[in-house]
Amino acid sequence: MDWRGCRGAGVNTGYGQNDRMPLSDQAQADYFDFLRFPTVSADPSKAQTMRECADWLEKKFEEMGMKAEIVPTAGAPVVLAKWKKPGGLKRKTVLIYGHYDVQPAEMGDGWTGDPFEPRVIEGMVVARGSTDNKGQIFAHMLGVADMIRSGGAETDVVFVVEGEEEVGSDNLEAVLRARKEELACDVAVVSDTNMAGLDKPTLTYGLRGITALQVDLTGPSHDLHSGVYGGAVVNPITVLTRLLAGLHDKNGRVTIPGFYSKVRKPAAWERKAARDLGVSDAEVRRQAGSPALGGEAGFSAIERIGMRPTAEINGITGGYQGPGPKTVLPSKASAKLTFRLVPNQDPKEITARVEKDLKKRCPKTVKIQVTRHHGGFPYFCDPKKGFGPAAVRALSQAWGGEKVHFLLEGGTIPIVSVIKKVLGVETLLVGLSQPDCRAHGPDETFPIRYLEQGAKMNQALLRQIAKA
Repeated sequence: MDWRGCRGAGVNTGYGQNDRMPLSDQAQADYFDFLRFPTVSADPSKAQTMRECADWLEKKFEEMGMKAEIVPTAGAPVVLAKWKKPGGLKRKTVLIYGHYDVQPAEMGDGWTGDPFEPRVIEGMVVARGSTDNKGQIFAHMLGVADMIRSGGAETDVVFVVEGEEEVGSDNLEAVLRARKEELACDVAVVSDTNMAGLDKPTLTYGLRGITALQVDLTGPSHDLHSGVYGGAVVNPITVLTRLLAGLHDKNGRVTIPGFYSKVRKPAAWERKAARDLGVSDAEVRRQAGSPALGGEAGFSAIERIGMRPTAEINGITGGYQGPGPKTVLPSKASAKLTFRLVPNQDPKEITARVEKDLKKRCPKTVKIQVTRHHGGFPYFCDPKKGFGPAAVRALSQAWGGEKVHFLLEGGTIPIVSVIKKVLGVETLLVGLSQPDCRAHGPDETFPIRYLEQGAKMNQALLRQIAKA
């Protein structure tokens, strides 16, 4: 096992007051313990596991020398931890956000080992949550822990670690509002985004938003014999596939009326920054393991991922799914859809447009029901303003003077927009995730040396924010 420890990041021999084990061993042991919690927020049966993981985090923050507490919610608890340098001097405050919940993971999904028993393969930790988001938030914890042991960080620090990011962060906004005064800060920091590539420091300056919904069609009152009724009764699967196929035109554009009416046009420097990432269409295709790419004409793959809105079919169900044939004309058909949104698009407005379009195009021969699920606003922060330049300096410093890349991320972190709305501050998105880390997929990975690198980045970032 290639574990260099955290000493190279300026991290000392431990972060608890009574630690006996060198941090190089302790950090790995604690990280692995963190990963062993199967904190799948989408699974109601994991409620006790979520509470146990929150308890574990509270204990670790206390060992670091921070004041920590667990805040109950209607769902998974939120863990808050605060450190303020004694003496009452006015200093900047940095809020560091992360989440301890993870996506579902089962051996049948294609995992080559137990998703919740971490393994190290060629320097990569393989486990669910290794990147998203346990590895990234744990690296920040290591960086702050060392600074506290060494006399304190250059800024005051607040951690907010929730357990519902993967299901929309429905309860976190209420916590932020209830604790608004004590969570007051100058800027937020989130590491839950991608880097342009291994050892390519990257500042993400925008995120796509999201709206999710489900479409259910009902035809006959029950499944029918396809020989007796086929050709006479409308098949809801047939209707559904036509509706879904109509979401895009031949050029890959979404056909929902008004879908693009508020889409922000990217500036020339943004398209240049996208080219400078050096991520070719061929590389995106390789990472995806796909025989071909698709999408809206007139944009590169990396531009489609970050700059353009999309409509995706995430799942489709109907009829018999078991082994062998069953000659049935099904009663029901359903599909799960998500729409990724770019700055200026409103999730509620887009959902209303989608629902209106689907119902208008759906024939009266079947009944249609549209169920709205979670949504999140897109986010944009000019990297040339505010604390952006400080983040650029810190990233370059942490990576030994490497050029910093600018990225528009295709994913969604709904709480970033909530932080801006409730606390009134921008968020620096300084991810440690690799483009091919397989987050949300089987055999998710995280470079184990990035615990050290992430701690180093955290410390550089707090120093630069203090000077800004």
